[in-house]
Amino acid sequence: MVGIIIVSHSQKLAEGVAELAKMMAADAPVVPAGGLDDGTFGTSFEKISTAIDSVYTDDGAVILMDMGSAVMTAEMVIENMPERNIRMLDCPLVEGAVIAAIGSSANQSLEEIAESVQDAASEKKL
Repeated sequence: MVGIIIVSHSQKLAEGVAELAKMMAADAPVVPAGGLDDGTFGTSFEKISTAIDSVYTDDGAVILMDMGSAVMTAEMVIENMPERNIRMLDCPLVEGAVIAAIGSSANQSLEEIAESVQDAASEKKL
């Protein structure tokens, strides 16, 4: 299954998004990587790296992130793992995480998940 990493400046936000995604697809490998190591707001290279290591398989992994330094830090982590198939997805964080989790639990490929998640960016809520 494709691993899913949720990166946010907030530990609680990342944990909540991961929890919601796992409610929709309990067996999906979804992990949060939010906040700094001491629990304050920010993004942690170490937390993201550790999260990737915990869910990465030959199927690859996707990273969904909130904004700003979460994007930059995730990019730096990926640059340090050139042998791995990891892709950052640009989408609404919650909707994208749920779609990715369902896709992963259905054994969709990384490309299939990325395509499904991209569609979430244009869907209206109202």
